[in-house]
Amino acid sequence: MAMMRLRREDPRVVGSFRLHRRLGAGGMGVVYLGSDRRGQRVALKVIRPDLAEDQEFRSRFAREVSAARRIRGGCTARLVAADLEADRPWFATQYVPGPSLHDKVIEEGPLPAAEVASIGAALSEGLVAVHEAGVVHRDLKPSNILLSPKGPRIIDFGIAWATGASTLTHVGTAVGSPGFLAPEQVRGAAVTPATDVFSLGATLAYAAMADSPFGHGSSEVMLYRVVHEEPHLLDVHDALAPLVRACLAKDPEERPSTLQLSMRLKEIAAREAQGLHERRPPAQRGEQELDRPTGRMEGPYTEQSTRRAAGGSAPASRTAGRRPASSRLVPPRTGGSRSRTGQGGSRPGQQSHGQKGTNGRQASRPGVRTTSAGRNGKKRGPANPRLLRQRLVVFVVVTLLVALGIAAAQGCQGPARGLGDTPSQTHDGAAAHPTRAVGG
Repeated sequence: MAMMRLRREDPRVVGSFRLHRRLGAGGMGVVYLGSDRRGQRVALKVIRPDLAEDQEFRSRFAREVSAARRIRGGCTARLVAADLEADRPWFATQYVPGPSLHDKVIEEGPLPAAEVASIGAALSEGLVAVHEAGVVHRDLKPSNILLSPKGPRIIDFGIAWATGASTLTHVGTAVGSPGFLAPEQVRGAAVTPATDVFSLGATLAYAAMADSPFGHGSSEVMLYRVVHEEPHLLDVHDALAPLVRACLAKDPEERPSTLQLSMRLKEIAAREAQGLHERRPPAQRGEQELDRPTGRMEGPYTEQSTRRAAGGSAPASRTAGRRPASSRLVPPRTGGSRSRTGQGGSRPGQQSHGQKGTNGRQASRPGVRTTSAGRNGKKRGPANPRLLRQRLVVFVVVTLLVALGIAAAQGCQGPARGLGDTPSQTHDGAAAHPTRAVGG
């Protein structure tokens, strides 16, 4: 809150409080920063001299101060002391450090939905205690809300009542601030807790838009819009707009109660706060979340992740850690040959057919699963033993079948040559042709 030096006409001591600075001035009087003998700081308001001479004002002001004493709760500035019989009546409330909601919006612009909902929930809860004490604030607006380190505080209780004390007797005079007072206040109807709900709705809209929901203009124009026109809430956050619109209903019966408003705003504040840290969509997650393998592949994956974190391996890809489509068991090229991948081995996730490492051996080895292990050329881990046994059985069976086939072929060729030798030769080596022997 801005402070100004005391002017020449300002008092230096009021009651038991010493005044130090000016905090502001309004239609009711001047507000000072003071302190008591113990050093407790207070905001002390001294009533204007012309209002002090109005007996109707004094009586209404006394009722408001008495009602303010009954308010319990941490969302208001606690009444410390008051003197209603002084030449210029005054009262002192607990000093609340921090800017007003009006000043914060002027400085920072529209507030986030989560912050607006959080402030509104605290103010609604405070209004519950205010209304239970039989008090209606009647002038709730951004400048009457202080944002202390412990939460928002409502100040200036009774100002609307006191300001209207000398003007309520005039027909058509409204009590409150144009743009934030309720339609029933403009019409001169009785005020109820729903009146403060309307003002709170306009205040939340101001915090969300950095502008009044009824625009700008003269007091007469603003009052007309409050009664006859709908508020402009296009720039209010979608999560808050329906609730704010309900608060600004023309009919007081259609507005939510302060208790309902407090519960609803707490829900919105919690949801919007979680939205600030919402989880990334699947398309934006890292490879560690999408493609993390399990089982036997988890070990090599963890080793790769550690190397990547140390900054010494290849950049991550969408297939890192995932079993590639080409990573299958490599069929044996030569019986019992073993191979390992050297520095010039195959790339991760591919079979290395016909390539040789630095040791001159074949780059592929039966029963070895090729995985994306990075560029360090380490030997791949063994495959499933069950698959190896199956391959061994197939190899033995095929070998036996080939051996049996060869043996069968040799057995068939042997007897054919033996039968051909008997009729074709004689003991002296000549061809044995019976027909020729008879003819000779």
